Amino acid sequence: MNRVLIASYLLFLSTFTYGQNGKILSKKLIDISSSPYWYKLSENDTLKVEYKHLNKLDFYAITYLSDGLIVKGMILEPKKEGLYPVVIFNRGGNIDAGNLDAYLLTVFTSKLAEQGYLIIGTNYRDQEEYGGEDINDVLYLMETLKEVKKADINRIGMFGWSRGGMMTYLALKNSDEIKTAIVGNSPSDLFAIAEYRPFLEEKVFARYIPNYWEDKEAELKKRSVIYWADDLNKMSSLLILCGTKDRSCPQEQSEKISHLLEKLDYDYRFKTYETDHLFSDKRNELDQEIISWFNCRL
Repeated sequence: MNRVLIASYLLFLSTFTYGQNGKILSKKLIDISSSPYWYKLSENDTLKVEYKHLNKLDFYAITYLSDGLIVKGMILEPKKEGLYPVVIFNRGGNIDAGNLDAYLLTVFTSKLAEQGYLIIGTNYRDQEEYGGEDINDVLYLMETLKEVKKADINRIGMFGWSRGGMMTYLALKNSDEIKTAIVGNSPSDLFAIAEYRPFLEEKVFARYIPNYWEDKEAELKKRSVIYWADDLNKMSSLLILCGTKDRSCPQEQSEKISHLLEKLDYDYRFKTYETDHLFSDKRNELDQEIISWFNCRL
């Protein structure tokens, strides 16, 4: 009898937890002056001139539910009261690199937030699948936003960099709530990436993608937008940004998906810059591209 009761309770708990996907479990204001990256942002213990705009913004660390798992994320929003359009930021990297923190949000999205946007992003689940079930960690953020007072859930955009661009393509395939998106230096054909960067295949693809060696072809196709570009939400639009000196994700990756979108008559724009994977010497131009695109489309 006890076993039956325990089993029933566990089933109820599992069903209840899954029904709470996106629910915020914790939300904590971050004091960036006490953070380990404060030295990068400050001089003589005050914000450097180029980061003064951070005084207008609040950073929050959150945890939320996704498929019954507790996932970490972040929110960046204007301090001023109001209702703001939302941009979901999809970070690149993996568990070992590219962790989403206030510094990464500062570099990629703080100028956008200053213009009146609310930014939210995920660090993906601990057992990430590099574009497998962890895409739900991105999609459920649209439920999370319903609990965020300043978020205008009728205006949601998305911005992904590197691996985060792959997650953005997957989101555009699986959701019709994203009004417009930007991807930067993002893979579109993981077969070519695996060939170009065998170390990445061995240390990342094989480690994080379930059943990689047993089912490599199917798993890479699932994550390569060139095989399902026609499934992207046709009511959305897309800006593809590419650094021609990118050694991590070659220019051909952006060109492949651009050619396909052209044939599909998709609403997109493709722009190249003579710079590296992180647009290191084109940060101002990148900020202006992002702000201009979302101002126009979102």
